[in-house]
Amino acid sequence: MSFSKIAVLGLGKVGHLAAELLAEAGFDVTGIDARPHAGRFPSRQADLGDLNGMEALLKPYQAVLSCLPYALNKGVSGAAHALGMHYFDLTEDVPTTRHIRELAKTSRGLMAPQCGLAPGLVGIIGADLAAQFERVRSIRLRVGALPQNPTGLLGYAFNWSPEGVVNEYLNDCEVIEEGQQKTVSAMEWLETVYVNGTRLEAFTTSGGLGTMCETYAGRIENLDYKTMRYPGHVELMNFFFHELLMRENRAEAGRILTNAKPPVEDDVVYLHVAAEGWQAGQLRRKEYVRAYRPISIGGRARTAIAWTTSASVVSVIEMVRAGALPQQGFLKQEEIPFAPYLATRTGALFA
Repeated sequence: MSFSKIAVLGLGKVGHLAAELLAEAGFDVTGIDARPHAGRFPSRQADLGDLNGMEALLKPYQAVLSCLPYALNKGVSGAAHALGMHYFDLTEDVPTTRHIRELAKTSRGLMAPQCGLAPGLVGIIGADLAAQFERVRSIRLRVGALPQNPTGLLGYAFNWSPEGVVNEYLNDCEVIEEGQQKTVSAMEWLETVYVNGTRLEAFTTSGGLGTMCETYAGRIENLDYKTMRYPGHVELMNFFFHELLMRENRAEAGRILTNAKPPVEDDVVYLHVAAEGWQAGQLRRKEYVRAYRPISIGGRARTAIAWTTSASVVSVIEMVRAGALPQQGFLKQEEIPFAPYLATRTGALFA
């Protein structure tokens, strides 16, 4: 179904910018948040924690993008499913995605969770690299959202949701290792990675692969996702969560970390995506390595994490409107073709 009327739920930095980008791309956008917002698109106030009223709230629209905390997305996706509308979100939470997959079996619209950076863009890139081989040996996805000018031992700033970061650091991680699909602990498998000469450390975190383990099971020897940080970070986080037992109180852990390391404007998003396989009988390696920094959109400076995340999901929504992606059921990020994604109005920001 072609559509133009879309509601964006949650007008934080990412949600507000996503609504702006959708408006620029010609969508009829309404932003909805608990607090009043002024912008270049219409907005309204609503209690987004009231899931009983969600269907009535969404009824005027043909699609919804949830930029809310992941815990609310089961309710939002349920309302979208009942109304037969397209659903998009940014979640990295595995149980939430499982719930949405169940809904997608009987959906009249497209159910597309995990449309952010990771899961999301990196999976699209990883699948694109893998498709260039006759046989693939490995896909390695690495992402780091970091301050450009780190201070202190942690070398970090919470430019992303603290709940999301804490979940990524503590929940188990899906991988494929030597052909076997398995789960491993987070904050393990430490390695050194360089992006444009900057030394980083990478370690396992949960959720970043989305559905890729299922997609590549039986077809690939090794597949994993890791978060990149400045050296020394993961040792301190293991101390914080495991030796100080902060893993037992995730909400308080998030509060302490955000209070100690608030967001910064000068951030950077590092991507290091690599695939190995055989071409014409020769073993080859292909890489996609980028450092994305703040840019100006609509006359305002936007942090790297805000614009890359917002642009990731808006590019997918543009493709769905154009009929370049399925119109119902469940969308796997790794099934989205990369070249048409970059060819969208918003996807061009990544090119």
